Amino acid sequence: MKKVIAITGASSGMGKAAVQLFAEKGWVVYGGARRVEKIPTSANIHAIKLDVTDSESNHNFIQTILSEQQRLDVLINNAGYSEGGPVEDVSIENVRKQFETNFFGAAELTKLSLPTMRAQNSGRIVNISSIGGDLYIPLNAYYHATKAALQQWSDTLDVEVQQFGIRSVIVQPGGTQSSWSAITMDNIRKNLKPDSAYLPFVNSLAKSFGSFEGQSGATSADLAKVFYAAATDSKPKHRYFRSFGDRAIVHIVRAYPRIYRAASLAVLNRLAKRTK
Repeated sequence: MKKVIAITGASSGMGKAAVQLFAEKGWVVYGGARRVEKIPTSANIHAIKLDVTDSESNHNFIQTILSEQQRLDVLINNAGYSEGGPVEDVSIENVRKQFETNFFGAAELTKLSLPTMRAQNSGRIVNISSIGGDLYIPLNAYYHATKAALQQWSDTLDVEVQQFGIRSVIVQPGGTQSSWSAITMDNIRKNLKPDSAYLPFVNSLAKSFGSFEGQSGATSADLAKVFYAAATDSKPKHRYFRSFGDRAIVHIVRAYPRIYRAASLAVLNRLAKRTK
């Protein structure tokens, strides 16, 4: 019997690459995204329009899979984005949108999947967080908050569902060869108030973001392989990282928070001097 997997955020980046990889491995893949036309197509791939912030859309996504396959082996909660900006400037409406996409969508899809997984006595929930679930950089407070929430929620869920043969695990990507920085910076600028006191700092930080854009880090294909390991390992790990560097920075932040904070403040002070 072929394994069945559901992947959100399937129209681009890591999610799109994961759809392709699982299909190549012989899985029956259901990819969900708002831009359904950008989801890869093949005999093993079923593309479904999905808006994780819409409860009716979430119900339709899972119900379609179960009605067609009568099982669901893995759910990968990959949909997400960064609603950047100064804490003071980002509207509460946009903060809620950030949590609806990065956290509440994953929570609802998981809740809809669990009864079937319990009946099967097997299943895997793979939650795509970020090294930003542990570390933090300025102008991304709400993104970091959603990823930290996702991690705590996933860890708690894992303890609750192991008795039913189900595991909930976290993947924490680090730097990627993508347009994430550019998109994040666009969102930061959109969230700035017209008379924002943070504009000089944003302009300075934008130069730093631009110098690293797409130059290093994992490819989407690299991360799809990490997704595959998280979904298929017979003895799943608590956390999945693509590189030693990603694992190391998370360890440093968690074990030595004062050192990380001091280093962050030193960088910010250098940036502040550039704006004067």
